[in-house]
Amino acid sequence: MKTNDIINLLHNAIEAEHLGKKISQKKMADEFGISMRTYQEWRLGNSAPMAIPVVFNMLGKLKDADIVRLVRKINDGQKEAV
Repeated sequence: MKTNDIINLLHNAIEAEHLGKKISQKKMADEFGISMRTYQEWRLGNSAPMAIPVVFNMLGKLKDADIVRLVRKINDGQKEAV
């Protein structure tokens, strides 16, 4: 799977969590601390964050419950840093 496919799947999943409400690329970029242009390039596949395939390969070696626990821990850490 290409990195832009992963980004698009994640974007759609986040929208689904918000009851299908569309989320702009600008808002998503702001949420993650990147420029809208960068986010657009990722979604189009013109550029990609190099770490994404590595991170997903690492997550693929974990059990589902461990992935959820780890992602929540990372998310909580991000909130504390802001």
